[in-house]
Amino acid sequence: MKDVLYTTEIPAGGHWSLRLRRGTQMRITDIEGGGNAGMLFYNPEDLLERYNAPDTLKCQHTFRLTRGNCLYSDMGRIFASIVEDGLGWHETVCGNSHAAHIAERWGKRDYQNDRNDWHQNGYDAFLVELAKYGLGRADIAANINWFSKVATDADGNMNLDGDHSAPGSSVTLRFEMDTLVLLHTCPHPLNTASEYPRKPVRIEIGEAEPVSDDDYCLNYRPENRRGFQNNALYYMGSEMGKR
Repeated sequence: MKDVLYTTEIPAGGHWSLRLRRGTQMRITDIEGGGNAGMLFYNPEDLLERYNAPDTLKCQHTFRLTRGNCLYSDMGRIFASIVEDGLGWHETVCGNSHAAHIAERWGKRDYQNDRNDWHQNGYDAFLVELAKYGLGRADIAANINWFSKVATDADGNMNLDGDHSAPGSSVTLRFEMDTLVLLHTCPHPLNTASEYPRKPVRIEIGEAEPVSDDDYCLNYRPENRRGFQNNALYYMGSEMGKR
């Protein structure tokens, strides 16, 4: 990434959103370790187009996300590519925590009574951000959970690896489309910590280097090259429409 142009820290149980231009790069850092950053993507020019977890996994023949993987929309286009990754595993199958999950595990707390010590959940955190753009419950898709590793045991049960992400772990995304990014720092739905996890993340944004023909993400899978071609066609049509 070129010079960092913007940085912010999202506190534990927080949420954030921003429209990013293609050619932008974002580094997300798990400051204290053991964090979780839920994320969703939407096309700001057509909010019906959003991140598609099943297509992202099946077209790249994977269960986990890491460097080289591209993050697909439900129109076969690429929102972002993972250009750097210090962990090798991020999950996008388990979704969000909900208010009932949080209350059962750590006790119900609300902002009116507990202020910054309340227990926010991922689902409601996304709803707050979605409302800013005229979106709601029907617009929540299966999200990415950065810094979280979920594996199955011999009986097929999914378990969260609580020691997966060390302090300072980071992942870097390069945005291949103009993208509305939503993020929260609420606990992973499979987290079984004894106390409500309070793990902040840092966001750094700058300008990405141009995509070259030998780009790692472009060539990671044959499907990715087709995804980049879909993006090029989409923007070619947009530019022609402005003439």
